[in-house]
Amino acid sequence: MPPALTYPLTLPCGTVLKNRIVKGAMTEGIGTPDNRATDDHAALYGRWARGGAGLLLTGNVQIDRRFVERPGNVAIDGNGGREQLAAYAAAGRENGTHIWMQINHPGRQAGASPDTFVAPSAIPLVGGAGMCRALSVAEIGDIQRRFVHVAVTARDTGFTGVQVHAAHGYLLSQFLSPLTNKRDDDWGGSLDNRARLLLDIVSAIRAATGPDFPVSVKLNSADFQKGGLTEEESIQIVHWLCAAGIDLLEISGGSYESQVMVGREQDGTLLKKESTIVREAYFLDFAARLRPHVSVPLAVTGGFRSRSAMAQALETGALDAVGIARPLCLDAGLIEALLDGRIDRLPSPDDQPGTEAQATIAYYFNQIRHLATGDPIETDIDWQAQLDQHSAYDAALTQRYLATFAS
Repeated sequence: MPPALTYPLTLPCGTVLKNRIVKGAMTEGIGTPDNRATDDHAALYGRWARGGAGLLLTGNVQIDRRFVERPGNVAIDGNGGREQLAAYAAAGRENGTHIWMQINHPGRQAGASPDTFVAPSAIPLVGGAGMCRALSVAEIGDIQRRFVHVAVTARDTGFTGVQVHAAHGYLLSQFLSPLTNKRDDDWGGSLDNRARLLLDIVSAIRAATGPDFPVSVKLNSADFQKGGLTEEESIQIVHWLCAAGIDLLEISGGSYESQVMVGREQDGTLLKKESTIVREAYFLDFAARLRPHVSVPLAVTGGFRSRSAMAQALETGALDAVGIARPLCLDAGLIEALLDGRIDRLPSPDDQPGTEAQATIAYYFNQIRHLATGDPIETDIDWQAQLDQHSAYDAALTQRYLATFAS
């Protein structure tokens, strides 16, 4: 019998997820100005855990609070907060749920920093807010050490696994891509050099956390930009990751310069590819091509909305777990309702033609904050008002974040 959404999933390390639904990682922006977890994290993840998913992936936790994807990120960087992390993890373990910490460094895609942004090479983000400089060899070694430190902290504070973020144009993805990595040393040039940092980090985390602790990677299927990481290169990286001992691979794609991960073409309009519309998931085609090459469970996040499409994806063997993200900003209990058949389709208000990418992103950011605090979710949507609300919130958060470095 093909696996159903309600079937458990056993990972290579022996961990068993109670069903095939993964709550995808989404940035929350509800941390303190000095990047600690808060009571809102525990409230939010408790609601999601009680909502029925087998696995919750956290929003990206930063390894260096000087470089954050956005102010309000949680960072583990000698700034304390272990008690709050433990409460956060305990809430995510409710209802037999697993909670894995997603670990990240934004590189040149940092949303704020008291310093110059860093990257493999000094190539700034198109349309970005700041210049960037190339990392030194010593800094690359420090980044590896920081990833391992955060993974061990996650384990020790009660998170049941970790996911290394190597997608969406963040630092590890920047090392992988020939568009952003122009180095001529051991971390640039050939694919094995460009993949060296990612593979070293995964191997070091596995060695530090032990064989029974789940280690996952989020990887781009491609950059969706001319001259970027190709699907063929991604397949080779997957072979290396499997050999390094990962337990779950999540497929995604794109970057801030090509927002395929949120269902947008490079010009910002909604994806129109017919197979994507019919089968919903943005990266399912690549997952199907990848399947013969990979020996660990596969997850795909992005675009799934109907129960039938999720079931079909599992039945064809293209993937082993279904990632759901944005709909869970609107109702934490949707997964339980989907699994027991009370609903057949998840809500997706951002699918309306004419909506702008930044306005829809702002809307979901705002609803995460409402969900964390127990405030009503907004369903009568004024897209410009949502964008204005989010911009004001982030501007105030940025000011408070930068002030922590000036004091």
